[in-house]
Amino acid sequence: MIGGISSTARPADSMSFTTTRTVLFGDCDPAGIVYTPRIAYFAIEAIHEFLSHRLGGEGLRKVFAMGVLPPARALSIEFLAPMTWDEVITLEVRSETPGATSFSFAVEGRQASGEVTFRAAMTQVCICPESRQPTALPEALRQALTGD
Repeated sequence: MIGGISSTARPADSMSFTTTRTVLFGDCDPAGIVYTPRIAYFAIEAIHEFLSHRLGGEGLRKVFAMGVLPPARALSIEFLAPMTWDEVITLEVRSETPGATSFSFAVEGRQASGEVTFRAAMTQVCICPESRQPTALPEALRQALTGD
């Protein structure tokens, strides 16, 4: 287990991915409740796991090898229920329909009871490393995101 993410991630369907994460002591405040900014890490880590699964290797390195940088353009999180130390949460990542230069994900975190604890959305943009300007989404990435 790296960073609290289970290595037993499994695909849920062609455009979604499910993994688990254990809430670590360092993720929490003294009362044992997850610090708000850590939830962004949970969502981003799950997205990276999704990309690794869909691209057949270390996801971000595979994206970089396609000749693009993928900075985040937007990240939003809706907090619905607290998470506590040692809790195992299930994270489902869904790829949204990609655009010409961007790609987006929806992430939902659930407690063992099935209660939704947070929802997140993130959009990334393909940037040319040389010009630092938006560039077309590589076809291999589009296929990985759409399941085609």
